[in-house]
Amino acid sequence: MAEQLPTTNGVKENNKLWKGIFAVSGIMITLVIYGILQEKIMRVPYGVNKEYFKYSLFLVFCNRITTSAVSAGSLLASRKALDPVAPVYKYCLISVSNILTTTCQYEALKYVSFPVQTLAKCAKMIPVMIWGTFIMQKTYKGFDYLVAFLVTLGCSIFILFPAGTDISPYSKGRENTVWGVSLMLGYLGFDGFTSTFQDKLFKGYDMEIHNQIFYTTLCSCVLSLTGLILQGHLLPAIDFVYRHNDCFFDIALLSTVATASQFFISYTIRTFGALTFAAIMTTRQLASIMLSCVWFVHPLSWEQWIGAVIVFGSLYAKSFLKKASPKPPPPPRTLNGASSPLKGNP
Repeated sequence: MAEQLPTTNGVKENNKLWKGIFAVSGIMITLVIYGILQEKIMRVPYGVNKEYFKYSLFLVFCNRITTSAVSAGSLLASRKALDPVAPVYKYCLISVSNILTTTCQYEALKYVSFPVQTLAKCAKMIPVMIWGTFIMQKTYKGFDYLVAFLVTLGCSIFILFPAGTDISPYSKGRENTVWGVSLMLGYLGFDGFTSTFQDKLFKGYDMEIHNQIFYTTLCSCVLSLTGLILQGHLLPAIDFVYRHNDCFFDIALLSTVATASQFFISYTIRTFGALTFAAIMTTRQLASIMLSCVWFVHPLSWEQWIGAVIVFGSLYAKSFLKKASPKPPPPPRTLNGASSPLKGNP
């Protein structure tokens, strides 16, 4: 039996590697496309009259109703029960925080450029650590807090020193930093809670990915539709999409990639945890910034380049050092293959 252990461990490592490749490639492809589309919808005018689409909650509603329909179809196709596994209010908590996350994200694009918003998302690890401490009772090392500080410093430099020619379409001068940063702080706080609470539900209940997505997005559909009706934005948004067919196509494609990304995100959080998901997102942020700068011609000041180097250098150094650190030896085994009683639980 002892001779088979290395082979078994090798198979497990190989499976984990392929799962990681699947998760990273899925998140990268869907969310990079998603980022380009959301910037196009919120910051590029439509039609000969140069009209801007301003109904961010309508985008949330379209995304969530598409995701809810696909997840329901997946549950029915796999002949799995549609009954909720966890109390419904826990799904609603994720739904509310997710709606607030997405709304802050869309609204922030009215006041800050996509590269600024995207780099600020690299600070996702900070709220994940904070919420992980309160919700999951996790502890982090001093080096983790050092990386969090450096990421915050780099993001602050990137946001506070924009290129003078990067103009917001919703203001008459340079990017509206104060309100834009406030919306981004809201995004980071709510997003950190969402992924951490998702992680807690996966660990606390025997929950399928499609089950959580279905009930979370179903609650989001109801809440976002209610918000649209109360704000009086539902009919104007429909009228805008009806008059601009290219906007309809963009929203349809946005909803499609948003749905795909939800499945990849939930799969990643369930398989690797919330903090690993935040680290994977870092590479996606770098790709999104570079693509946005090329596609939408966003100039970067030299201070912003320094901030970007600080952020990505800190995050990649953390990943490199984590991989280079030696793994603890496995617990000693007895003749019957059980762990030795002399070895305590980690």
